[in-house]
Amino acid sequence: MSNLLTDKISKHYAKAISGELKKIHVEEWDTDIYCRTTYPLKDEAKVLELQAAGKTIDAVVESIIVKARDKNGKRLFQDADRIRLMNEADPMVVVRVGAAINNSRIKFDQATVAGE
Repeated sequence: MSNLLTDKISKHYAKAISGELKKIHVEEWDTDIYCRTTYPLKDEAKVLELQAAGKTIDAVVESIIVKARDKNGKRLFQDADRIRLMNEADPMVVVRVGAAINNSRIKFDQATVAGE
């Protein structure tokens, strides 16, 4: 690719990644989770790899771990939290939160996401 094209690609990505965080209220967890509308491919790679291997729930949990942010954009979960999310969290809530994060580019109904 030419430098001009890769410069355009980089500028588009920088604008997308630095955009406003989307807020998801999770009533059951009494918390707000924030997410971006895009993520680096390195963050998406493991999610896609798990999906391709047929490990859908693992992919959902991985999405939450790498994509869920606080209001300042800092990660809410660490890799070590995977065990608790897989074994000590309501599966319906985990799936709903993961779906909301993964579909953050799509306008979603806040009440539906919050389980109201």
